[in-house]
Amino acid sequence: MSELPNDQSEAEKKLQTLKRLATTVYLCQLLAFAFAGLPLLAGVFINFMNRSDAEGTWLESHFNWQIQTVWMCLAGFAAAGLTFEMGVGLYILLITVLLLVYRIMVGWIALSSNRAVKE
Repeated sequence: MSELPNDQSEAEKKLQTLKRLATTVYLCQLLAFAFAGLPLLAGVFINFMNRSDAEGTWLESHFNWQIQTVWMCLAGFAAAGLTFEMGVGLYILLITVLLLVYRIMVGWIALSSNRAVKE
């Protein structure tokens, strides 16, 4: 019976570590505005390296949410770049930036409330 509390504390430590990683990735996504998007790539690398550890926990939704955010933003930035000279790219870029801000806010609020992101 003495193993049960130890297992619980190990599970709690794992969740705290995963929560810190998710917080770090949200911070990377936020820092993307200051550093030309490069932290987005660092954040998604963290996600992919630790995604399997988050499986089966409420934090799995955050890792998936963050990965989807990066893919959406990369697609939006690419579309904006390709259509910039046609006059449409600026609008696509604006929508992409607003989407990034929205997804960071929704994810970070859910994370700070210790709940999964509703996709």
